[in-house]
Amino acid sequence: MNPLPWDGAWHAWRLDREVFKDTWNSGAGAQQSGGRWNPPGRRVIYASADPSTAILEVAAHVGFDTLDRVPHVLTCFEVLDSDLIKVVQPEDMPNPNWFIASQTSPNQQQFSDELLAQHPFVLIPSVVTRHSWNLLVSCDLAIDHFKLVSQERFGLDTRLIKNT
Repeated sequence: MNPLPWDGAWHAWRLDREVFKDTWNSGAGAQQSGGRWNPPGRRVIYASADPSTAILEVAAHVGFDTLDRVPHVLTCFEVLDSDLIKVVQPEDMPNPNWFIASQTSPNQQQFSDELLAQHPFVLIPSVVTRHSWNLLVSCDLAIDHFKLVSQERFGLDTRLIKNT
């Protein structure tokens, strides 16, 4: 596992479709559908510790072709107090298979849902690349503990698109 990704100010990144740029911090998608680390019902913002991981996380779901064709926005935000971040190491997980890209276990969602009920921010290893980190933001607990730093139009390096 890589060292923890902060030294002083702590920034997180996410990649959204441009049409959702103004609601990047709502957690509405995770609340409606659930996610790897939360069941439906909890508003959670999924972010990454670096922009590359944020891009890979989205590409794992929609593919590079969609990132090339559909406008996206790369958002950076700052966690105002890094002491509020609960760090979850791989050995803290009851089941190491939760880090394998497969169907999500309801127990996995329950495990992290309990963390998100207690902590505004949960830092967890990425499933896409275990050498990086994802940040889960519990929207209800994190109010006023993070702020927008920047948003920029995302442009995919077209070398990532396969020529057929």
